[in-house]
Amino acid sequence: MGERLYIFDMGGVVIHNADVFPQVICYLGIAREEFFALAGKNLKKLYDGKISTHEFWARFSRRYGRKIEEELFSKFFNPSLDRDTVNLIMQLKDSSRVVCGTNTFDPHYDYLLSRGYYDIFNAVFSSNKIGVSKPDPHFYAYILRNEEIRPENTFFVDDTEANVISATNMGITSILYTDSDSLSLYIKSHT
Repeated sequence: MGERLYIFDMGGVVIHNADVFPQVICYLGIAREEFFALAGKNLKKLYDGKISTHEFWARFSRRYGRKIEEELFSKFFNPSLDRDTVNLIMQLKDSSRVVCGTNTFDPHYDYLLSRGYYDIFNAVFSSNKIGVSKPDPHFYAYILRNEEIRPENTFFVDDTEANVISATNMGITSILYTDSDSLSLYIKSHT
């Protein structure tokens, strides 16, 4: 079958408790829709590494009408590793290259890096460092180009349907992550 590349999303797949938005929204005392309306295009700019979290909160504060003093994305970030998924990644690394393809921003990236969470991968491709985020096809193209591999030799795992659809449209075998047991069975039946 030849060389194979596995791309794993981080939040919701390899780590749990990564989604800080519910806690941030609750802390601010606003509706989810209002938060995302106030964040607007600045959230994508944050994920794409075009602005810092400091700049995000400054822009958000102006629209919100109150100054946000704390970096709330860090305040509520308390991830934990999914040991079963980590074990699966380690098994895959015995015969394949396994990389992380994640949408993130600097405080979360730095947190995971400092705690060694990215060490399980052969490489990490994070939106804040490469300048483009999922589901943009350029995100996957960047990884394929840097890994020097064709889409048909690539397997992608993510917990967001739009990201899975985008990768599938590029010819990458993709699975919507629900749990580590289902993922393990799927991989075993497709390799």
